[in-house]
Parts: sequence; structure tokens; C-alpha cells
Amino acid sequence: MAQARSSKLTKAGVFAALFCVALAALFVFAGATSAQQQQRANGWQICNETSYVIEAATGRPDNRAILVQGWTRLRPGECRTAITSPLSRGTHYLYGRTSPAHRGGRQQWAGDAILCVDPSSSFTVENPPQCEPQGLEERRFRRVQINKRDSWRTSFAETQAFTLARARQRGVQRLLDDAGYSVPEGRRGAVDPRVIAQAIAQFRATARLSPNATEDQLIDALETAARRRSGQVGLTLCNRTNARLWTAVGRRRGEGWESRGWWSLNPNSCVRTIDEVLIQERYYVYASMDTAEGPRLLRSGEIFCTSPSRFAVLGRDDCAERYYQESAFAPINTSGRQGLVVEFDEDNFLEVGMQSRVVTHAPDGASPATREAPRRGLAPPTAPTEDRGSGD
Repeated sequence: MAQARSSKLTKAGVFAALFCVALAALFVFAGATSAQQQQRANGWQICNETSYVIEAATGRPDNRAILVQGWTRLRPGECRTAITSPLSRGTHYLYGRTSPAHRGGRQQWAGDAILCVDPSSSFTVENPPQCEPQGLEERRFRRVQINKRDSWRTSFAETQAFTLARARQRGVQRLLDDAGYSVPEGRRGAVDPRVIAQAIAQFRATARLSPNATEDQLIDALETAARRRSGQVGLTLCNRTNARLWTAVGRRRGEGWESRGWWSLNPNSCVRTIDEVLIQERYYVYASMDTAEGPRLLRSGEIFCTSPSRFAVLGRDDCAERYYQESAFAPINTSGRQGLVVEFDEDNFLEVGMQSRVVTHAPDGASPATREAPRRGLAPPTAPTEDRGSGD
């Protein structure tokens, strides 16, 4: 321990030091407890070796059907029993997504097996031949071959490998950041434990957590605070029509322009396309409505470049020369708000066969209705998982 430079310690200094010790002990205890639980547990264990809160869905053989269940919430560094023993040998399925509390878009742990899920609430369903008629959505599950009857374990992992205890520590750090309690990194990417302890103490005081609150309760409160904060910033698109929409956004990036898509929206669903504070006065949105007769486009807008497949295009000029399509994006004024929801309804779209009118600025009534405070979101990327027998 470094020699003290003063013979007097402030109350804040003593508190921070004691909190660091308590925090370290708590993480060690949590890691040891998790390890003991894994050794004792039977059935299919799914573990979260990441710094995210993860929502997991599973699929298992049930006679000739596949029974799909969700959502199992996993705190960072936590394991839960998805299916109790005895297990059926053969192919099982696993899908994971991060909590919408986290910034940076929702990460996914996925595979190549398409199963149906209810994205917005808990569910248990025999996988139907088609998802949409049942009010469900497709997700790509990873196949997991289970060859033991008593126990099996599959772990969600990040590119950087973590132990369960380390995942727990990094998870608290990430949630603090997501909830707005800055935890700056040092020169080499490390974070001073005292800084983390001070941020936790500040959050506990602000959230009025009991002094006896457990680490699980701390993580739950942090996630709630981060969800609340994420709902106050960014740009969310909502589909208030009875058809599927294909959506995209346009905005300034540095000194240039960027258009990005696609986000597919089922009826009465929403997606957060920008998850940071809105700092520009104007953003641009595109939507195309799928119908049996053909697409219906927005009434008017300004030109941005798009592509038939997923895209992120820099610049909005010379689209055709760069082998992109030209599409009309409707301008949306933020009016100084940090977060905005854009709602598309039937009146925002032209009849089939009519083309959007290109304008240099949006006329009155051309933009969809807006309101503050986004709701919820979906999103893309993938990450690795690991599975093994419990004895490994």
C-alpha cells in the first residue's frame, strides 16, 4: 500500500477505501457462489460470461415439435437452468439478445436455425410453420448438440474472454456508464477501482438503495436506471400501420451525410435507430410499406442514397453513379429534444404506384407525427457462445 501523504483522512476517503474493499469481497463471493451453483446444478445451464444483461430464448425437442421458450434474463456473470434434467439427447437451440438498457444497439448471439419468438413478452410456444400469422417474429437460433442426460452448460461470451466473476465486475461498470454515471478509463484502458466505488456510492445514494442491498439488487437497479435513460435519448421509429415497414435514417456525420438501413418493422412495433443524444436540429427518415399490390412510399422528402441490401452510405450525391438507388427521406425537426419517437401511420403513405415528391425542405404536414421519449428497440450484430458438459 502506498504511504499516506497526510496524517489526516477525510470521511469521504475512508468511505471510498472501505467501499473498495467491500466491493472486491462482494465480487469474489459472487464468483465463488456462482461456481458452487454450477457444480451442483443439473439440467441445461446457460451462463452469461459477458458484461451485458442478456435475455435468452431456448428451443428443445418435444416429441415431433420444437418447444420455444423465452425470455430468461441473465445478469452479467450469472447462470440459470433453462431446462431441468433429464435432458433429451440431440439438437437444442439457443438465442440471446442484450437488454435495451445498453447503448450501442442490441447485440445478438445467433445461429442459422430460424424459430419463432414473441419479442416483447414472455412466451412458450410450439414452433409453428410460419411466425407472422401467429403474431410472432423470426429469430436465428444457434444449434446446440446435447449428448448428456444429466447436465450440460452453454455460455454466452464476448470476443474478450471473461470469467464469471470478471464478467460481473465489467457488467457493473458497463451499467454505471449506461445509467449516466461516468467511469473513465485510465491510460491503458484500466479503471481505478476507487472510481468505480465512488460511482456506485453515488448511484446508491441517488437511487436510495438500502445499505443492505445485494449485488443482484444493485445490478437490477442500474439496469432500470439505464433503461429509463435510454428511453430519453436517440431516435426511435414506430409502425402504427397494419403492414410491415422497411425503414432507414439519414443524418449528418462530421462534415458529410450518411444514410443507413434497413430496419424491418412489424405492425405496432418500434426500433431505436440512433441510441445517442440527438445533437442535430434535423434528421431524416425513410419508410416503405409492404402491401400485396406493391410498396407504398412516403409522400415527400429529400434525396438520400439507399441499397436493396443492408447499407451504410456516406454522402447523398451522385447515388446512381455510385450504383446506389435514390430514395426520398422525410425531414424530422428535433426542436432541441435529446430523444424523439417518429410514428408512421397510414396517412403518411401514398397509394401503390405513386412516387414520393422530392423537395428541398419538408412542407407542413409531410412529416409523420412525433412525440418525446422512445419506447423500445431491436437490432443486429452477433457474438460467440460456448457450450460444454458440466464436467469440463
